Amino acid sequence: MVRRVAVIGAGVGGLASVKCCLDEGLEPTCFERSEDIGGVWRYTDSTDDRRVSVYRSVITNTSKEMSCFSDFPFPEDFPSYLPHSLLLEYFRMYARQFDLLRHIRFKTTALSVRKCPDFATSGQWEVVTETDDVRESHIFDAVMVCTGHYQEPYLPLDSFPGIDTRFKGQYLHSQEYKDMEAFQGKRVLVVGIGNTGGDLSVELSHVAAKVFLSARSNTWVTSRVSDHGFPLDMVSTTRFNHFLEWLLPSALIRRIKFWKLNSWFNHANYGLASTKSSKFKMIINEELPFCLLSGTVVLKPSVKEFTENSAVFEDGTTEENIDVVLFATGYVSPFPFLEESARSLFDNNRSLYKCVFPPQLEKPTLAIIGLVQLTGSIMVGSEMQARWVTGVFAGWNKLPAPSRMMAEVLKRKPPVKSNPSERENLKMSFIGYTDEIAACAGVKPSLLRLLLTDPRLALAVFFGPCTPYQFRLVGRGRWSGARNAILTQWQRTLKPLRTRVVDEDSNSSSSWCWMCLLALPLTLTAGFLLSKYPRLGWGPAQGL
Repeated sequence: MVRRVAVIGAGVGGLASVKCCLDEGLEPTCFERSEDIGGVWRYTDSTDDRRVSVYRSVITNTSKEMSCFSDFPFPEDFPSYLPHSLLLEYFRMYARQFDLLRHIRFKTTALSVRKCPDFATSGQWEVVTETDDVRESHIFDAVMVCTGHYQEPYLPLDSFPGIDTRFKGQYLHSQEYKDMEAFQGKRVLVVGIGNTGGDLSVELSHVAAKVFLSARSNTWVTSRVSDHGFPLDMVSTTRFNHFLEWLLPSALIRRIKFWKLNSWFNHANYGLASTKSSKFKMIINEELPFCLLSGTVVLKPSVKEFTENSAVFEDGTTEENIDVVLFATGYVSPFPFLEESARSLFDNNRSLYKCVFPPQLEKPTLAIIGLVQLTGSIMVGSEMQARWVTGVFAGWNKLPAPSRMMAEVLKRKPPVKSNPSERENLKMSFIGYTDEIAACAGVKPSLLRLLLTDPRLALAVFFGPCTPYQFRLVGRGRWSGARNAILTQWQRTLKPLRTRVVDEDSNSSSSWCWMCLLALPLTLTAGFLLSKYPRLGWGPAQGL
């Protein structure tokens, strides 16, 4: 019987895990090595303690309605995309609302997490912590590891000959970057074109003499601002779109995505991506295309080697007088506190059942929260994992036999990608994954039942954004405010924009609503028939 649960880390996943433990009547103790909550989202100027945090100017890539805790919406006056200060304020509000802080031990480092000698029967763990140079040993019935992706910088110097032997300039990892002041008037090379590499290139272009951005892979660029000015993820992340991706051939879906992205600007003209590529890597950046167009950022291929003051690229070109090389090459997650016998059971999330449980353990009392790459908000994914896991610990949710879990892991295990930037290509569908975990936890909404009992809500759930409130409509942890939160999500999105009101046509949208309402049962029927009779059309195996 699990009662006492150790939670490692007080970031997004840690806060959600503590709250879910309390919801299930468990007794959580959270160990946080820093002095405050927030994890990477708590900005600090210092890099001395090697704690990973965001840079000063960072703005979220997912909107507030798509990123909130499922029973705690953001304040309606918060903007859709948030600076780190507002996001941290929201975390504090969440912690106060559910009285989480009294369960967190700050400035306490988890040194080791080891199986107890009788683990095969008890499933218990010995957790050794250190606070102010004083070590303590604790026994817990279960452990939730909530340290996430951003643990240690990945700096592959061996892949860049000359960088640490011949190059006379400065080089650093993006983890050390805080603001652009130190780069005034310098020629900067940014290596890596993920979201961080794109953001830093744009920001540095305002003060640097020149910024070069080295990209190894095809990369598509999109904007947070979508059709009619709405947040991108609220428009694109819908169950209807997810159904179409399941229904239509993946090649057709890919062509549609390429067409949509190229309708903003032709990526091949900018040297970013080609429609001939089979891979689909996308970053969010509104300003990068203009920086490339204005020449303040220059796109380059992979770096071949470094000389004393220059970078030589794979296409044979050379850029002279490079002052700083900034590596935006991602992070690794080594989990140094886990004993080797437990750590060896998984390689990142590739060997975890549902990206959470090591399937080979004799007892399912170790869970890894937030170690998953999603096409949407990791905050929502982490909370869903925590709800499922605490249900397992409390005995409400059951796991399959270890052999069945291992078979599923082997079946779904993707190709090994040692480079964090390459792992971006392995992101899982946000709706697909959260639905899968929600089904395990017994909280996935039934569209057919909603259609029969609450057509208006069914319409919003299927055609509207897949916001986290959908997973509070049914099952354990059901929230009475979920329905209203779904039906008012667009009002909260527009509220912070209503600082100046202008007259507009008040055309009725009732006809459109009726069309959607009629389309919903047809869509559900088509999905049922295609899943039951795959010869009628394309089945799930051919979807994205």
